[in-house]
Amino acid sequence: MKHIILIPACICFTSFSCTERKSEQLDYPIRQVKLSEVTLTDNFWLPKIRTIQEKTIRYAFEKCEAEGRLENFVTAGNVIRGGTGKTRGAMPFDDTDVYKTIEGAAYSLINAPNPALDSYLDSAISLIAYGQEPDGYLTTWRTIDPKRPPASWVKPGGGRWFDLGASHELYNSGHLFEAAAAHHWATGKRNFLDVALKNADLLVTVFGDTANYEVPGHQIVETGLIKLYQITGKTDYLHLAKKFLDLRGDKQRRKIRGAYSQDHLPVVAQDEAVGHAVRAVYMYAGMTDVAALYGDKPYRNAVHRLWGNMTGKKMYLTGGLGARHDGEAFGGNYELPNLTAYGETCAAIGGVYWAERLFRLTGEAQYFDALERMLYNGVISGISLAGTEFFYPNPLESDGKYRFNHGVSCTRAAWFDCSCCPTNLIRFIPSIPNLIYAVQQDTVYVNLFVSSRAKIPVGNETVTIEQQTGYPWSGQVTIRMVDSNIAGSQRATTLPQPFTLKIRVPLWAQNAPAPGGLYAYSDNRKTQPSHAPNTADGYYTLTRAWKPGDSLALNFPMQPRTVVARPEVKDDAGKFAVESGPLVYCMEETDNPKAFDKPLKLQSAKAAWTPELLGGVSVIRSEEHTLIPYYAWSNRGEGRMKVFFDNEK
Repeated sequence: MKHIILIPACICFTSFSCTERKSEQLDYPIRQVKLSEVTLTDNFWLPKIRTIQEKTIRYAFEKCEAEGRLENFVTAGNVIRGGTGKTRGAMPFDDTDVYKTIEGAAYSLINAPNPALDSYLDSAISLIAYGQEPDGYLTTWRTIDPKRPPASWVKPGGGRWFDLGASHELYNSGHLFEAAAAHHWATGKRNFLDVALKNADLLVTVFGDTANYEVPGHQIVETGLIKLYQITGKTDYLHLAKKFLDLRGDKQRRKIRGAYSQDHLPVVAQDEAVGHAVRAVYMYAGMTDVAALYGDKPYRNAVHRLWGNMTGKKMYLTGGLGARHDGEAFGGNYELPNLTAYGETCAAIGGVYWAERLFRLTGEAQYFDALERMLYNGVISGISLAGTEFFYPNPLESDGKYRFNHGVSCTRAAWFDCSCCPTNLIRFIPSIPNLIYAVQQDTVYVNLFVSSRAKIPVGNETVTIEQQTGYPWSGQVTIRMVDSNIAGSQRATTLPQPFTLKIRVPLWAQNAPAPGGLYAYSDNRKTQPSHAPNTADGYYTLTRAWKPGDSLALNFPMQPRTVVARPEVKDDAGKFAVESGPLVYCMEETDNPKAFDKPLKLQSAKAAWTPELLGGVSVIRSEEHTLIPYYAWSNRGEGRMKVFFDNEK
């Protein structure tokens, strides 16, 4: 890691009182298993997380240094102290690239301690603190020179909170809060948390005022505030998050910004996913937090309606979200073009965050069925196998000419002026172990199939579970109970208490590709999971007094399947796609130079493990064609690609 710019003065952190979480705090009925209690041994996800840890985090910090993201905090600090300077960068939210990279690095430290990275984070945090104004305000471009915003679409002039729909000041705060919470959870340190709390207290003072009816432009401050509430127990943060949501679409008290900003109707009256897709799913995640923590039925009803609309009419087969480049937005119902699909990487990540919250609110398997689709397809397609090139949009077709990737290229780019997607991948991928297991009282959920060991609190005791699987290439899964006190022991003693184990049976293994009914399998093949007959609620459920050494083997048979969209999706009419297990497959011209335009015949198609290709993948080979997993496309240069294929005439 390079040395970052030294700040010109010593930084002193102010200590704020921080109430530890108490049992009576509001929370979801189902809880995640802490990242620190899950250890991966997986051959699919662990290498991807290590790539982030070993390459992408360093790469992003170097980009942030080279392009002035870190320098802006120093310049802001100098201006606060009477100096002058200019903002570097092109976006009013450039600060968040630093925050998101710190967040991913913090999650990385939990299971991969790295003293050099830990020290680097402390140095970067000291720069952030130096650029924070005395009352807690923190948006560097506005501190440096509010008359010259970095982006042309932000109105010049005005002071704090001016042109809030475009200024991204509250968006900056939201990512600050998310990153500071992660850093505190990972390290136990207060240096970044204190910066965040000082800023949050300013927001409470300014926007908590009953006469202030303004709301954020780009949502995320809502979930960030709630994370600070979860750390501190300070209800002011929770109340402000709800207030920001309550005021959206309130045309009686403020000038609303319209559907692009999900500000056309009160949130409890919304029933269609509209506008900027990332803003939308971040807002829906915040709404789900409110539904859970407040027990708010109108909020709960609204998020269920919005989820039904999104998954039933607006989600790509890959789990991608957002049909239009114009406004980075959802289209109309069933508007899902392939060549010009947007499917922003950030939107798929936001979709995962929202789906996981809906699961913790309800315990329903459908949310992880959609989450799995997003995760294995629409999210990780956004990053190259090398870890240093990125997609902003993720189309389902490429003609090799249309420069869909933010106008840069037809393949992944090394960086963007608007680098939200690379840094969002960095903050998200190291946190994936959080998604595998969950717990509710004496019930343990296994929601994702990832080789791992987890220590899970059940009642007042802890149980240790090992999972072994070849997923997503194989549907064989073995779950074994390990003694809580002697790891790996085969000692014939009972675990602390009986509990219920609920193992998700993937929807694709129940002969439906995705929740919502937007897609269906079109072949006559059927799959039947072994040893999982009781799946009425999408889970194989067992309640017993488990003993160390007890094991359970399941198999979800994987085979190539053809998928069609509902007839209302005009762009997919007369076409089919191919899946195997949780993976969507595609055809690249590089594998099919002479047969790319020939009809695809799958009657004799088989999946074959190919370790030398694309880091090791199962390919599907038919009579003339080779298909690869969608997430791995465009790692061998520019060229044509397609997910949907024409039916034979």
